[in-house]
Amino acid sequence: METHRLVLRGDLNHYGFLFGGRLLAWVDEASWIAASMDFPQSQLVTVAMDRVEFHHSVREGTILRISCKQEREGTTSVTYAVEVYDERMGGGSIFSTNVTFVNVDGDGKKRALRD
Repeated sequence: METHRLVLRGDLNHYGFLFGGRLLAWVDEASWIAASMDFPQSQLVTVAMDRVEFHHSVREGTILRISCKQEREGTTSVTYAVEVYDERMGGGSIFSTNVTFVNVDGDGKKRALRD
């Protein structure tokens, strides 16, 4: 699954660069949407991002492409590889991570992805 985000002034820190936390929120949201589309009957919550390393700074007006691909499916969890690209700079990767979700019941206890 892919989605795009436009970096606006409200997404920037006081130095004029994209807040890292804003990008992490977009990555979490995009990968959750991908997982929810793959497992529509599941109640998925984020349990991990394997690394947080920004490869390039991002300025206002940048169009980001967020790509999410399922990497691993376990009994109760699923992991997605996420790449974020800067569409205006030749599509170079600015961030990558793996996001893991676990399926939970109404009490927050793990349950199988597939019944």
